[in-house]
Amino acid sequence: MPLLPPKHLLLQACRGLPPEDRHPVLHCAGLLADLHERRLTAAAGATGFIDHERARMVLDIDRWVALELPKAARDAHLHTETVGTVVDRLAQFSALAYLTLACAPDETMHEAATRLSELALAYEHLADELAAGRRRLPNLTGNREYEY
Repeated sequence: MPLLPPKHLLLQACRGLPPEDRHPVLHCAGLLADLHERRLTAAAGATGFIDHERARMVLDIDRWVALELPKAARDAHLHTETVGTVVDRLAQFSALAYLTLACAPDETMHEAATRLSELALAYEHLADELAAGRRRLPNLTGNREYEY
């Protein structure tokens, strides 16, 4: 079983569908999507609390990844983002895609769905590379890879 949830479960969690698996990344993804939906409708300048909670969820994911994923080989390629930031962007694109279903022209909806699909595929590739030890992640401060 992969340590990170597959993309279809991650996307379901972002849509608020309760996951069969209580994986911590799925739990955080659902919360992040809710925060992004709230952010989209928040008044200008009223997103401070939402962004603080998003940062906390991203950090929770990154801490879990640092503790649970196998250590990558020293010569593994360094990824530019943490898993938490990728999941946060997936939650953001998911919220945008579903918002555009209700109120945007077809071309905008197609563009949002395409961005979400492409990022979900990139997440899946990252999860596979991390599980195989072929990819390293930046650390929580963004300066060096995770030290285990």
